[in-house]
Amino acid sequence: QVQLVESGGGLVQAGGSLRLSCAASGLTDSSVALGWFRQAPGKERVFVAADSWDGDTIYYADSVKGRFTISRDAAKNTVYLQMNSLKPEDTAVYYCAADPILPRLRLGYPKNWGQGTQVTVSS
Repeated sequence: QVQLVESGGGLVQAGGSLRLSCAASGLTDSSVALGWFRQAPGKERVFVAADSWDGDTIYYADSVKGRFTISRDAAKNTVYLQMNSLKPEDTAVYYCAADPILPRLRLGYPKNWGQGTQVTVSS
């Protein structure tokens, strides 16, 4: 079975940086899209970033463009989210996601979800 485990969340001041990691196991192969979503208290879960299996197609939400970077280490079955210039509005639980079809993941219907990691940005 597929398992996605996030790590790297924490408390940081506005303007600071964090790097989230998502370790994937149980995947048939590395030819799947991986990405990140987030959910703030009382709000819907929203798309943050996604990467095709080969890295040729990458998407970012407008709210994080220029500040966040998604990357993958295929050998380690791990996807990362480097978050710079963090703002209080970035505060949320961040979830890793996986799906063979990148557009389906991007639209918010991935086949697999992680359990999430909390990111809190103070002002």
